[in-house]
Amino acid sequence: MAQLVKRAYKYRFYPTPEQAAELARTFGCVRLVYNKALEERTRAYTHEGRRVFYGETSAMLTAWKRSGEYDFLSQVSSVPLQQALRHLQAAFANFFAKRAKYPTFKSRKKSRASAEYTRSAFRWRDGMLTLAKMSAPLRIVWSRPLPEGAVPSTVTVSRDAAGRWFVSILVEETIGPLPPVEGVVGVDAGITALVTLSTGEKITNPRHERADRRKLAKAQRALARKAKGGANRAKARVTVARVYARLADRRRDFLHKVTTRLVRENQVIAVEDLTVRTMVKNHSLARAVSDASWRELRSMLEYKAQWYGRKVIAVDRWFPSSKLCSACGSLQEKMPLNVRTWICVCGVTHDRDVNAAKNILAAGLAER
Repeated sequence: MAQLVKRAYKYRFYPTPEQAAELARTFGCVRLVYNKALEERTRAYTHEGRRVFYGETSAMLTAWKRSGEYDFLSQVSSVPLQQALRHLQAAFANFFAKRAKYPTFKSRKKSRASAEYTRSAFRWRDGMLTLAKMSAPLRIVWSRPLPEGAVPSTVTVSRDAAGRWFVSILVEETIGPLPPVEGVVGVDAGITALVTLSTGEKITNPRHERADRRKLAKAQRALARKAKGGANRAKARVTVARVYARLADRRRDFLHKVTTRLVRENQVIAVEDLTVRTMVKNHSLARAVSDASWRELRSMLEYKAQWYGRKVIAVDRWFPSSKLCSACGSLQEKMPLNVRTWICVCGVTHDRDVNAAKNILAAGLAER
């Protein structure tokens, strides 16, 4: 059954100098409003024992605009400023529901520079997007078309550390399920092989971080030599950010291709419920685990399966998938990481990862 979902389409764009200056001002104002509201909410809770909600912070914003100190807030669109307050409200809601940590202040250097515009703050006409306070539309590189007839409901403009500008356009889209298939697969995540399938196939980990490690180290050494606060240091920081951006882009593209293929070919996908946050604390594995991006892989599998009528089943992380013989079911006492193949008492020779994937599939189907 087709379903109506909200889906964001992200594109790169190239602002004019005037647009870049206007957006930079907006980013700064968004950060200021968020930080001041966070400061006021923290003060009220700490000293008065009361919670402050969105409505009160919105009234504060109006007062700040009328004050002589912060009257420059009136020079940018009010919608991104209000959206910053709504995001802060959501952050506090998540904190009090114990879904997240206490909100932190936004940093000019470390935080993502972005501004969110709702429908009243932009004009969408004939495939051209014009933001509030701007006279000309954004020069967007349409790498893929929006769904036919789609009307943006929210637009988020951002600039990454490498100096690239992006616009994320949120639309409502009707997505129909894929035709049912008989395929089912178990997926064992790894480092040498990004994933090993219960079919016996191993999808090699491209290890993008290792491929560009020398280039990254060179850029980081150049950054370390630059004097703090200088223009050359700012340029060197952008060079480092570009290497990281290249790594992230290539990794994300590869994960999309792998997860799309798995979802198209299989009706049920069983995965292991790994605790990536704990695994990266192991300094011997942290770099490799982070480069593999298992958490992002699973996230992609889950939302694509939901869109296209597939099912992802997470198997308990304590399930002994590597120690269990997929042929006879006997359990080995130990299975060190350096053991890649082993022979069961029943005489079957197992590849460690393929055997684990088969056991994950069997456990997933049992929970189905």
